[in-house]
Amino acid sequence: MTFESLSRRGILGVFAATTVAAAPVMANAFGLLRGAGDIRRIRMYSGRTGESIDTVYWVEGKYIRDALNEINIFMRDWRTGQAIGFDPRAIDIAAASHRLLQTNEPYMMLSGYRSPQTNAMLRSRSSGVARNSLHMVGKAADLRLKSRSVSQMYKAAAACNAGGVGKYSRSNFVHMDCGPIRHWGA
Repeated sequence: MTFESLSRRGILGVFAATTVAAAPVMANAFGLLRGAGDIRRIRMYSGRTGESIDTVYWVEGKYIRDALNEINIFMRDWRTGQAIGFDPRAIDIAAASHRLLQTNEPYMMLSGYRSPQTNAMLRSRSSGVARNSLHMVGKAADLRLKSRSVSQMYKAAAACNAGGVGKYSRSNFVHMDCGPIRHWGA
């Protein structure tokens, strides 16, 4: 069976054995992260800065402050150098999606935090940039994988049922955020 042939229900069923009770918010994403030890790990690189990150940021029920600080710096607005506290729930969604995709390839991060100035500049160039983007509050990331299609990434993120997921096929990336559950670009 290929990943393309799996339905959302099928994906969740595959991981049902590893799902455990978690906080009501983001329960599916949290449950999908369990099973390989009680850790959460994120692997990404930035083509813009040349930086990479490969860190365990949660162990046995607790976020690791130093790892979150490292993620905050990595996810900064590369145009301004400005960083804020990135919402760990957004990282949880990315990590859960990555786990569903069963790849060791790190994500390529195209956009994490965006300052209001950067968001306004991008909005002036594209109708696809939201005025009140969750990127501006550290709750969204635009990600790409060479080894997986945009459709595969979109399906994995949507299967987490834990936030917003946008499919941008022409630009070859998926938007993942920890805002309200919604999907677009399908």
